[in-house]
Amino acid sequence: MKNIYLVRHGESVANVDPTVYQTTADHAVPLSERGLRQATAAGARLRELIDIPAGERLRVWNSPYKRTRQTAAALLAELKQRFTAVDEKEHIKLCEQQFGLFDGIPEEELPIRFPLEYAHYKRAEDHEGRFWARMPLGESRFDVASRVHDTFGTFLRDSERRGVDNIVVVCHGVTLRAFVMMWRHMEYEWFDREKNPGNCDIYHLPQKSMGSYIYRGGEVL
Repeated sequence: MKNIYLVRHGESVANVDPTVYQTTADHAVPLSERGLRQATAAGARLRELIDIPAGERLRVWNSPYKRTRQTAAALLAELKQRFTAVDEKEHIKLCEQQFGLFDGIPEEELPIRFPLEYAHYKRAEDHEGRFWARMPLGESRFDVASRVHDTFGTFLRDSERRGVDNIVVVCHGVTLRAFVMMWRHMEYEWFDREKNPGNCDIYHLPQKSMGSYIYRGGEVL
């Protein structure tokens, strides 16, 4: 694998108004108008940044959520203006952290609506750390890292068997951090220190270095 470009989805309508989560399933939340512009701008930036020999294959992978599908579609439209050997696929294990019982509930309401479950979660978070504490009926960040690691076999087989040595992965903030941590075999404390990427930020993981952010998508107005 020569190059991995990790992209967080563009701004969603729920990033603007979190109450959207109360009426719309997390996986069905779409991009905002600004998010669509961010995705197009990020695609144009990737088109300029990606430097691969003519004919070398490029693949866009995305989470199955609506906002990541929309982001991936915008990226692909831009990339196709330069690259002919480019396509898109979806991997379910690139999805957002599953929040379980707490899904769609404002944080300030959690101790009121789920006092016992919230107290249990807070004890786990305080005692074990946020990386290890599991959401009731949902996932911990450890769980996210574990399932993200499962996607690596798919990407490596694509590289070995089909020559897909350059990929763009469109996912979510926690998922992106988990990907970097597991790919580079870093300690979980790195995950805790690292802030969530902004919408449409691009993180480059080249073959022979640790990787870094190369584009900040939130600068798009």
